[in-house]
Amino acid sequence: MKYFNQALPVLREVGDRGGEATTLTNIGTVYQGIGKPEEALKYFNQALPISHEVGDRGGESRTLNNIGAVYSGIGKPEEALKYFNQALPISRAVGDRGGESTILNNIGFVYGGIGKPEDALKYFNQALPVLREVGDRAMEAMTLNNIGEVYRGIGKPEDALKYFNQALPILRTVGDRAMEATTLNNIGEVYRGIGKPEDALKYYIQALPILQAVGYRGGESSTLNNIGLVYQEKGEPEEALKYFNQALPILRAVGDRRVEAITLNNKGTVYQGKGEPEEALKFFNQALLILREVGDRRVEATTLNNIGAVSRDKGKPEEALKYYNQALPILRAVGDRSGEAAILNNIGFVYRDTNQPTNAITKFEASAEIKLSLRGALTRENRAAFINANRGTAIALIDLLIRQKQPEKAYQWANRFTTFNLADYNLLINAKVANPEAQKALDNWNAQNQELDRARQDLQNNYSEAKSKQFRDLEQQINQKREPLINQYSELADLLETRPTDLAQLQKSIPPNTTLLHPILLTNLKDIPNTVAIFRLTRTSLTVTQIPLPEDFNQILQAYAKQLSSRLGLGYQSTGSQLYDLLIRPIENQLPPNQPLAIIATGALQTIPFETLRDKQTNQYLLEKYPIHYLTRLSKIQANPAPTPQTNRILAIANPKPLPPTADPQTSDLKGTETEADHIQQTFPGSQTYKNQQATLDAFKTQSPRFPILHLGTHGCFNPKGCPKLDMEPNTLLFANNQKYNIADAALLGLQNTQLIVIAACETAQNVDGVGLAGLAYIWERAGAKTTLASLWTAPDEVSAKIMTQFYNNLKQGMNKIEALRQAKLKYKDQHPYFWSPFILIGDGQ
Repeated sequence: MKYFNQALPVLREVGDRGGEATTLTNIGTVYQGIGKPEEALKYFNQALPISHEVGDRGGESRTLNNIGAVYSGIGKPEEALKYFNQALPISRAVGDRGGESTILNNIGFVYGGIGKPEDALKYFNQALPVLREVGDRAMEAMTLNNIGEVYRGIGKPEDALKYFNQALPILRTVGDRAMEATTLNNIGEVYRGIGKPEDALKYYIQALPILQAVGYRGGESSTLNNIGLVYQEKGEPEEALKYFNQALPILRAVGDRRVEAITLNNKGTVYQGKGEPEEALKFFNQALLILREVGDRRVEATTLNNIGAVSRDKGKPEEALKYYNQALPILRAVGDRSGEAAILNNIGFVYRDTNQPTNAITKFEASAEIKLSLRGALTRENRAAFINANRGTAIALIDLLIRQKQPEKAYQWANRFTTFNLADYNLLINAKVANPEAQKALDNWNAQNQELDRARQDLQNNYSEAKSKQFRDLEQQINQKREPLINQYSELADLLETRPTDLAQLQKSIPPNTTLLHPILLTNLKDIPNTVAIFRLTRTSLTVTQIPLPEDFNQILQAYAKQLSSRLGLGYQSTGSQLYDLLIRPIENQLPPNQPLAIIATGALQTIPFETLRDKQTNQYLLEKYPIHYLTRLSKIQANPAPTPQTNRILAIANPKPLPPTADPQTSDLKGTETEADHIQQTFPGSQTYKNQQATLDAFKTQSPRFPILHLGTHGCFNPKGCPKLDMEPNTLLFANNQKYNIADAALLGLQNTQLIVIAACETAQNVDGVGLAGLAYIWERAGAKTTLASLWTAPDEVSAKIMTQFYNNLKQGMNKIEALRQAKLKYKDQHPYFWSPFILIGDGQ
């Protein structure tokens, strides 16, 4: 500024009108950059007529663009577009390709802000090749950022991340620290949106000091705002307000009316959460006026939703509906499907609270369908977090269906969400399908559904009767292909059953004389009391019992899991009895004595072995009363096959050597598995064992199809971050010479005749990627194995060997798999459950 102000009088003195206009524009640009838009306009408006007068068409275009950018920044989109549309043809006429791309970007940005994402993308995608042609890497990165922002806004976070992650290294290369920080902020926004607040905070904290260092006050205020939102979501309202209150004066100073309104909105939600509705309304109504002024329809709808929520909290359901119904068409118009799902959910609660259950169920189901559809657009690693963050609709729907005496429909939804989580895990590790024709059919199906999603988005953004008919026809064509595909390829059933299947067909998969228990936790939702819905199914009946739970139930579960998984864990008997009284006693009169229990454990219930729950009245573990095994989910592809001859020939892989260089031999050596393998070889004629250096991956792959029982006494890594001490990637098994086998390839082994796979590896059935003990078994089940035996935590090697040896002895005596494991574990029931309870049998137990 000091130098420009020295130059200006000199240029005027010598009569250099072109130089004078350029310098006035430069001064305006400085004011614009330091957040003084009115001062910037004053200088740009002095420069514009001079550039026109001297015939500097390039300078004229740049100044028009700058004026448009100021109006865009202070929330006047129509005024901004007027100037940008004057500038664009001039830039093209003078061949200023860089200026053209900048203007295209700015127009796209305005359209994005006023809820026209398709128009925004059109202009950004025009700008991108121009920028690459002229080699402007900084603007290329900015455009990639802008495209990412549009995709984030229309509910396509994976596409958004793709563009942000392309932009970030370019910005670091060119040294544009302000845009680098903006991009970090944007990545944080994506992670927050898909339910990963800690990841989001990591990116915001990287962005904030950069923005403060470069003096980009607008970006600083946005980041402060975003950090406040994370703290708000973490349940720290005072910390959230601290950041919102830092952001507001900056936003007012720089004239960013749109983000000011967003911050007012955020303050309102904090006060709403603190139970101060009048204070909340004050901020929401301030925000609404600004948003209508600046034309931000998406955030306007969010504010209407917030006002509706306050009205509902104040006991004014009709007023709440009025605001929700104003918000809904706006969200549909701007293509915000996530927001649409949230509003439908809120309307569902109003109908529920005003005794209109049928309408409530309809709205909850519509919301759930959208959320499941949005989940499908995510990459595998983000689906579990998204579903967890959006589980409220499923809980509300299942709870209401139970209370309306519709247990069958409630169970169909519960089982549907269970199956989706498992299918997502299958996709997460990119598990193969053995049949190449089935894989090709699945790929075609996914491609058609992507086409359907594009048509749906186009319909939402540009509604017409013709497009509506075209969409309905395409949807019908695709849905008609589902059943034939499922019938032709049974391995695709779970992946394509996107609607609840006929329950009577599912129940046929339950083994005879077996009771299936499927508990669903309906907890941690403001509008619903904490309960557990325990569905009890047999081949011919279904009942559900809804049981109240204490507010700290999840903490009780966590404490119990810790007590069990440590040999020094104390208090497990008391906690186990408390859980028995909550989960078993209310339904024990519905359980036939000493008949098998099959359990589908979901959510936090996946971390505990149910067999350890203790009846204090009889001083018995649940395992002493019932043979217990687990199922991954209820699916018609699980229907029991005809019994196969029990040959009990076993392939045993034991203690592969040498270990990776990073492994600690004292903790990583699995000597006990050699004992197991020796016992197998001696007890079961025709068995084959491979130990130490002979326990190779090639031996496993070539021999596994020949044996009905596979015993893998090796290390497994199922931590999503990998296992550095064993030099192992996630979802792998270790073989001799540090060879790794990715279980994603399990379907290629040819295990169709495998009755049992025992994975005597460390913590093989832990709660991995949200699917817990079912996840690993699901992979082997889809590969053909009827049953998986795995461990929840690392039990002492010598005890594991004894239990496995007894288990195989019991099989030799003719016991079925459930009873063989039960009796093996009961021999050690007087010891701490840490030693005997981690071994879990999942799948067909007969």
